[in-house]
Amino acid sequence: MANELDELTGPVNEAGRDVAVIEKQLPIKVGVGSKIFEVLLWICGIIPGVVFLFMKIKAGNYFSQLQQRIQHDASQIDNYLEQRVVILQNCARLLDKAIDLDKTTMTEIAAYRSGHNPDDDGERNAIAQKLDSVGRSINVAFESYPDLKAHAEIADAMQQNAYLQKEITAARELYNDTVNTWNRDVYAWPTKMIVAAKRGYTTRIPFTTTAEIKEQARGIFF
Repeated sequence: MANELDELTGPVNEAGRDVAVIEKQLPIKVGVGSKIFEVLLWICGIIPGVVFLFMKIKAGNYFSQLQQRIQHDASQIDNYLEQRVVILQNCARLLDKAIDLDKTTMTEIAAYRSGHNPDDDGERNAIAQKLDSVGRSINVAFESYPDLKAHAEIADAMQQNAYLQKEITAARELYNDTVNTWNRDVYAWPTKMIVAAKRGYTTRIPFTTTAEIKEQARGIFF
């Protein structure tokens, strides 16, 4: 039997295809069949029903622990973002005469340190994107004024910003891996999916990038 997806015979889209993350949290639902399945287990005997009950308890504990892991991974991103806020604010102060920085954006970013909800995936992603935008603006100003590179404080701040940007990227990848585990397991029927539906769980949204970043990635750098 031939492979269903054969890269040698196609069809092949030579132009490629752009993709985007759909930012929608899907509620986990089970149908009547799942309820009938649970009833049948008890009809078959007490032992199958009790065994499945313990399996659901174990699945519930698993989801509780996984949520804590997601919170931990998100907290790591928050920590790096907060450090980057401080660095970018220092850069903005040092470059105040060389760059007309959007004060509203900086105010919103500063508010992230105390006013956001760490469990809000969409808000965390939006703030991270704003930080990326401000970081690019500062980098442009820095490159536009070669004399500033000789300033030790500015050079050190820019180096720290570049380091934190890499750490944030790594933390995002770890967070996305955990979110992917969550999104996969809430659909694992019967045990985990039934528990997820009864608890009202939804899928979670991974980190995404902006259309501006995607467009820049298509550009010529060298």
